Amino acid sequence: MKSKVNIKWLGNMAFEGEVGGHKIILDAAPESGGENKGARPKPLMLLALAGCTGMDVVSILKKMRVEFEDFQIFVEGDLTEEHPKYYQSMKVIYQFKGKDLPMDKLEKAVSLSEEKYCGVSALYKKAIPVSFEIRVIE
Repeated sequence: MKSKVNIKWLGNMAFEGEVGGHKIILDAAPESGGENKGARPKPLMLLALAGCTGMDVVSILKKMRVEFEDFQIFVEGDLTEEHPKYYQSMKVIYQFKGKDLPMDKLEKAVSLSEEKYCGVSALYKKAIPVSFEIRVIE
C-alpha cells in the first residue's frame, strides 16, 4: 500500500498541502521569513504521533467498554540545538478524565497502541526514544 501527499508553493515560505483530500497550510515564523499562515512541519510530526496513537487507544477502549468523559494527548519533542534540528526524543502524555477509570485497562490500551498498532510510534522508536505517561483526572 502506497501513500501520497501533495504540496504546492503559495509564495514566500508558505505551502498548501493536501492529505487524503484535506488541505493544510504550512508556513514559517516571521523571524524565519514566513508570515505565520500555518503550521510548521516538524510539530506536525508530533501531531501525527498523537493522532495515530489516540485513534488506537479510543478504538481499544471502546472494545473494552471503558467510558471516559474526556481524552487528550500531549506530545512533547526535544529538538537538537544544532542543524539539522530534529527531535532527539518524544514523550506522549495520555490524559483521561472520568470517574473510576480502570487504570489497568488504560495501561493495556496505551501499551497495545505503543507496541503493536501505531505505525508512527513504531517508526519513531527506530530513531529516537519515545516515552509515555498516563494521567487521570477524576
